[in-house]
Amino acid sequence: MQVTLLAHTPEPERVVAAAARLCYSPASAAELKENISDEEIGNLLKIILRSGHLSTCEHPSFTFGIDGISRTCSHQLVRHRLASYSQQSQRYVRYSAPEIIVPPTVAADENLSKQFKESTLAAFDRYMEFLEGGVAPEDARYLLPQAVATKIVVTMNARELLHFFSLRTCDRAQWEIRAMAEEMLKKVYPLAPRIFKKSGPACIRGRCPEGKFYCGHPRKMTDDGLIIIPEKEWVHR
Repeated sequence: MQVTLLAHTPEPERVVAAAARLCYSPASAAELKENISDEEIGNLLKIILRSGHLSTCEHPSFTFGIDGISRTCSHQLVRHRLASYSQQSQRYVRYSAPEIIVPPTVAADENLSKQFKESTLAAFDRYMEFLEGGVAPEDARYLLPQAVATKIVVTMNARELLHFFSLRTCDRAQWEIRAMAEEMLKKVYPLAPRIFKKSGPACIRGRCPEGKFYCGHPRKMTDDGLIIIPEKEWVHR
């Protein structure tokens, strides 16, 4: 999996603060963006994030290029409707060599891993046979398994990213989209550390909302911003 930040709104935190200040100021947004101090930005962002009035966080956006995720993962990703997507088309792209995503639980078992690869490669071989037999890629693709890798461009605003990270960095999220979300968070945090300071699963901010589905392994955050994950450590701050 490779996650690349392709583009983003310049000075995202300044944009959010200027938009918030505009609501109560006779000055123009351009003037506010130019003149607002870093201290004011920090204070405004604290108020915005603490109050939950996050509409101003919709102004900055972040665009990612994501390669090497399965169709299983991309199907989950596009359920986040407040985003824009451009995905590699299996209708127009003819695959000449398979790139298969193998789940860790399968890869850990030599026998299961062998069966998994044999099954997916057999489906891909049949796909190639159909193409060689004159079947259009848009119809031959029906044979392709969900393990086949895909590429996608994703654009989300900061507010949607906060929501996305809360759901998809949780241990209850499926392993692949969780890994992708963690990589995305690593990319945006340095650009807007005050916006994304407490990004991550809900348990680092308080009570888990999963109820009876609670994993029993809450993540903890130290004073220096280190999130402790069961059996591993991951620094994104």
